[in-house]
Amino acid sequence: MKNFVVKTIANAGALAVAVWLIDNITLTGDSTGKQVATLLLVALIFGLVNVVVKPLVKLLSLPLLILTLGLFTLVVNALMLLLTSWLADKVDLSFHVEGFWTAVLGGLIISIVSWALNVVLPDGD
Repeated sequence: MKNFVVKTIANAGALAVAVWLIDNITLTGDSTGKQVATLLLVALIFGLVNVVVKPLVKLLSLPLLILTLGLFTLVVNALMLLLTSWLADKVDLSFHVEGFWTAVLGGLIISIVSWALNVVLPDGD
């Protein structure tokens, strides 16, 4: 359970950095508290998408991953971010990613920041 909380916080921090750095990734809210709550809920959705959908997409795109020496992972990460944005819209959360190339850049930033936060934050195992 502690590991789940740490990973969710890391995802929320990585999403916050992407929102802060990229203009076309937006998170709106009336107050800071509402924005933090939205960010945590989006991080939960993002984690769920990465656990459920991403392995299937990576398996189906395995030939492209091998052919591009893993660079196709950037496209997979972008698609997961776009799916998260779509799901957030469906549950009425104010998080939006505008366009594929924004999602590619956002996915790259989220991957780097999430990795760094997971190194710094304590592991629950």
